Amino acid sequence: MRYIYYSCFLITVLLLGACQSDAPANIQQTHSESSENVYTITDFAEQQHSFNQPPERIAALSNGEMDIIYALGAELIGKPSSTYSPSDYDVHDIEQVGSTHEIDLEKITLVQPEVVLGNSQMNSKDIPNIESLGAKFVLSEAHSVDDIKRQIQLFGQMLQKETKAEELLLEIDQYIEALKQNTEQNHTRVLLIYGAPGTYMAALPNSLSGNLIEWAGGENIASDFKQLEAYPQYAQINAERIIEANPDYVLLMSHGNPEEVREGFIKEMEQNPAWNQLEAVKEGRIEVLPSDLFGTNPGTRVTDALDLLVELFQTAQTK
Repeated sequence: MRYIYYSCFLITVLLLGACQSDAPANIQQTHSESSENVYTITDFAEQQHSFNQPPERIAALSNGEMDIIYALGAELIGKPSSTYSPSDYDVHDIEQVGSTHEIDLEKITLVQPEVVLGNSQMNSKDIPNIESLGAKFVLSEAHSVDDIKRQIQLFGQMLQKETKAEELLLEIDQYIEALKQNTEQNHTRVLLIYGAPGTYMAALPNSLSGNLIEWAGGENIASDFKQLEAYPQYAQINAERIIEANPDYVLLMSHGNPEEVREGFIKEMEQNPAWNQLEAVKEGRIEVLPSDLFGTNPGTRVTDALDLLVELFQTAQTK
């Protein structure tokens, strides 16, 4: 009987020892696997965001970010509130969650995103509100073609789609390289105006549209205008200096109704008869640019925006 007791006790001790020795190993292994899966990205606001796996529930506050996400092969559960309706992918049934100018926190709460994509200059103040909803607020911006390329790279890292991101970047780089060769002789003088009814500003080279003008071979006549403190990518309209520079083209862009902006600007010019001396006015070269390509970041469609400008400038050179 004593032998049986001893044997049972020994077996019990061995079993308990085995369980105890296995438990820490399992915990350590799980922790190790979890650590290996974690990856971190750094956004344009120098915020670090860590992920265990690529986020599937993403909301975007502007069209450029929406375009890049879909170009990378992912989808959104929240889209920007705008009149732009892309034809390359179906987003008609996706909930609108506001814009970088005005975030709809109620709608963001409704769709419950893991990640919200916003603007580093405009939305830094909104970080606490978004994070309080349990989402990561990944911020970027696009004031140049290089910025758009950085966005593609950042979102590619976030989605673990680096290979696709590299393909998109290569396409843009090849396009730009070919563009350089075709626009070397182009010296079209351009005035680029951002307009809203009653408000008009000249776009500077440090704005996205200003950068596109340069890549397309244009000469921005407002390049040395003094930038506005509140909007450092734009300058106040200086009629005297514009008339002196005599641009070949006056280009208008807006987030709103393009025809309304055009009519409003023409009325502004009529109040100053000197505008009629401009080459652009004499030749009828006052163009309203598509808002989906110029009123906002076009994302990977930046090549479409450049194509449009190159065509306009070539027309001016042949006349």
